Amino acid sequence: MTYAEVIGDPIAHSKSPLIHGFWLDALGIAADYRATHVVPEELGAFVARRRDDPDWRGCNVTLPHKLAVLDHVPDPGDVRGSIGAANTVFRGQDGGLVATNTDAAGFLAPIAGLDLAGAHVAVVGAGGAARAVLFALEKAGVGRVTLLNRSPLKAAGLLATFGLKGDVVPLDSPLPPAALLVNASSLGMTGQPPLAPDLTPLPEDAIVYDIVYAPLETPLLAAARARALDTVDGLEMLIGQAALAFELFFGAAPPRDRDEELRARLLA
Repeated sequence: MTYAEVIGDPIAHSKSPLIHGFWLDALGIAADYRATHVVPEELGAFVARRRDDPDWRGCNVTLPHKLAVLDHVPDPGDVRGSIGAANTVFRGQDGGLVATNTDAAGFLAPIAGLDLAGAHVAVVGAGGAARAVLFALEKAGVGRVTLLNRSPLKAAGLLATFGLKGDVVPLDSPLPPAALLVNASSLGMTGQPPLAPDLTPLPEDAIVYDIVYAPLETPLLAAARARALDTVDGLEMLIGQAALAFELFFGAAPPRDRDEELRARLLA
């Protein structure tokens, strides 16, 4: 039986098997999707084994492998030179492996109706997910980005990499009056410290977007809802990027008209 999977370290928290399994069942596709724990020192060997498995259709890639996987998989679309991180590996038309990134499109999908042109956006984090977010924000034409990170020096080059104007400040700095606040870090994830900045500087029509989905109700989103701010939770991006990967793996578009049913199952 053909199969795909999600890899990471840790991986037990991943909801990707539930999402892809739901779509496979809905479409009657005889295939499997599983979660596989891969530690960093075994990533190269993992890719080598799967490359020779004719039943393997590809994998989603999560922390901490989004950057390192590009050392082991061809990158014809220059993901390394654009986003700088991959979250999906799939078989191309010739059967060879291809690395790509569906995070950027998945991130934008829930806010596609917003006019972000010229907007001030605050982003927390400077890892692989943050790179996808910054890539997407550049495509959306935002005006200014304030990047908050534990190590401002580490993040200093990111804005220039994506052609964005703005500034990089320490994680505990006051928030700017941004129209959109995005948590693109692991803060707030189960087992990680919470992200709970003072949201007072945000205007009343600001949107708070947390890509963390385990737990779904993060301290950041709880604080935003307490202020009656609009929010976007991590399942929105997760489902959006998964839909693009699903089509690459299995050659069929997932039934997005059943998203509400899918969310109910994920939250059960």
